[in-house]
Amino acid sequence: MSSTDFYSYACPAGAPFFGYFGAASAMALANLGAAYGTAKAGAGISGMGVTRPDLVMKALIPVVMAGVVGIYGLIIAVIISTKSKSLTPPAPPLSPALLLYPQSSALVCPSVRAPVLVSGSYKPQYTIFGGAAHMASGLAGGFSGLAAGIAIGIVGDIGTRALGQQPKLFVGMILILIFAEALGLYGLIVALIFSASPIGSCPE
Repeated sequence: MSSTDFYSYACPAGAPFFGYFGAASAMALANLGAAYGTAKAGAGISGMGVTRPDLVMKALIPVVMAGVVGIYGLIIAVIISTKSKSLTPPAPPLSPALLLYPQSSALVCPSVRAPVLVSGSYKPQYTIFGGAAHMASGLAGGFSGLAAGIAIGIVGDIGTRALGQQPKLFVGMILILIFAEALGLYGLIVALIFSASPIGSCPE
């Protein structure tokens, strides 16, 4: 089997698409959840502020927490798309088996990388496993952020309206918002684990 075949198996030309798709998904989905949470909670704050303007500053907490969800997506997208150094210098493979299944001496955690020109032809620098890991990372973080944003928006809308009528509900509303925010944090943790996993290197 030729070196070109190993490249096409381990590092196909379309692999970066999945990596960038993961980064874009994390950013877009998390921002979608943050936007919904901000708009929904903002509508409730506006309605409550007409009769109880003294509670508006307290009621802004759901809006702040919804904005944090967007930051989660930003963190994931930046980690996926920025450059990172290899854990150990990759060694040339000794057998065809090592080309498809790199050992610890060739394990790296690269970001999405463009092909490089080698001997007059472009060689990919990004493995298909890396593309799948980064896509899974972006989707996990993005959908978790979307779910957290929706939960924060609904709780923030109804909670702030109820707060205007009964201020003692403030602590309960905050506890519910914290658990809603935790959904996005769970997705961020899993996304970081996915994006930091060793993904091998392209054959020499």
